[in-house]
Amino acid sequence: MTIIKTKADVARACDALADQCEHMAQALDACGGPPPLRRRKPGFDTLARILMGQQLSVASASAIWGRLETGLGEVTAENVLATSDETLRSYGLSGPKQRYLRASAQAVADGLLDFRKLGRMDDAEAHEHLIAVKGIGPWTADIYLLSGLGRPDVFPAGDLALQGAAQRLMRKRKRPDADGLTKIAKRWQPYRGVAARVLWSYYAVPPV
Repeated sequence: MTIIKTKADVARACDALADQCEHMAQALDACGGPPPLRRRKPGFDTLARILMGQQLSVASASAIWGRLETGLGEVTAENVLATSDETLRSYGLSGPKQRYLRASAQAVADGLLDFRKLGRMDDAEAHEHLIAVKGIGPWTADIYLLSGLGRPDVFPAGDLALQGAAQRLMRKRKRPDADGLTKIAKRWQPYRGVAARVLWSYYAVPPV
């Protein structure tokens, strides 16, 4: 498995994607080149950051994360479990986010969520290991595998931004759903994870 660790890895994968798909070539041209690396250190901190970003704008998620990080000093499973619901609420965490964050922290404390073992699993096994924890859905698991572990062929087809980007790029009348986008993405194997990065960057480019 070729892990995406550097900008050079992204660039090489983009070259391959452009060669095998004209739509990827068009997206890369519109974006002015390869997309950002989008990597973070694997572990609870990165998973917690993804959980905080679910169904929120980037600005709102960043604000909540900033307060959480400042309040806890370090976002670890131990610190989360030692913090009251009232305090977490004061940082801006909704009830569901508190429950999901605590469930993940408890899974780490109980040994049910092992980040070292996760890194040695294949994509499918790692995905199942993550979604076994309450509050970690398919999207969160895929984003962790992409950003925390640099998996090159993981593709979060349920992501609305990816669906919207594919619709515009391929000039489809309707936005593809998760199943439809999964079928489209087969053409981007074995670099679907980098194709997702390209589509996210393309989504941010204003339509001409």
